[in-house]
Amino acid sequence: MGLAGFSTLLVEETGDRLLVRLHRPDVRNAIDQSMVDELHMVCSHLEQTPKILILAGTPSEAKADRQAAGVKGIFASGADIRQLRERRRDEALAGINSGIFQRIAKLPMPVIAALDGYALGGGAELAYAADFRIGTPELRMGNPETNLGILAAAGATWRLRELVGEPLAKEILLTGKVLTGNDCLQAGLITELVSSADLLPAAHALADRIASQDPLAVRISKAVFHTPREAHPVIDTLAQGILFESPAKFDRMQTFLQRSKARSEERN
Repeated sequence: MGLAGFSTLLVEETGDRLLVRLHRPDVRNAIDQSMVDELHMVCSHLEQTPKILILAGTPSEAKADRQAAGVKGIFASGADIRQLRERRRDEALAGINSGIFQRIAKLPMPVIAALDGYALGGGAELAYAADFRIGTPELRMGNPETNLGILAAAGATWRLRELVGEPLAKEILLTGKVLTGNDCLQAGLITELVSSADLLPAAHALADRIASQDPLAVRISKAVFHTPREAHPVIDTLAQGILFESPAKFDRMQTFLQRSKARSEERN
């Protein structure tokens, strides 16, 4: 894949998935231009070779001495404020972060965000772009951009309303409210709450469930799901027509019928 030279990401690739860890721990994984560029390279690969993407941050580390505090996990504390402060109108109009987050959201196969510690500002907006989010009790997610004199312009103003509804979205965006992991679970912003130690295994378990489905059916289902309402039901019918001709449809249905027959014979 040619990603060995990355400076802001740690990448592990297997047959059906890609694990990408944000890796700028010295600045709490703040999203800078280099990270954006490297995420674009990851997207280029996944657009050509569709696989499940797991996005994660720096894992927590428990110390052997129980009396000592361990290293806390972190997803991303937001955009790099040092770079953000120097950006002007033209950089804002270029949509640097919104562009990469939109590209991630449109990847062919599902994207899973494994969230621990801070997921704030741009870090939260990156998580909102994923198809699934799993978090820990230590998760702290929100959009404090208005406190910095800007708005959450990389997807939060519309994705967050779709995810949690207008009242809570406004509270997060207009008051700087930060949600705990349990808050996120109650709001439906994450689908599962697990310990830090179980976070990555939970993400891989979800990826396993996705991988057990027919890849083409998953790809087309994701694409159809995100089409505008006015495209339905025509888009559903056309997509089903494609899948009805796929070899996997015949093979998987034949396997289902054979298993059903075998279970019926066992009962008799």
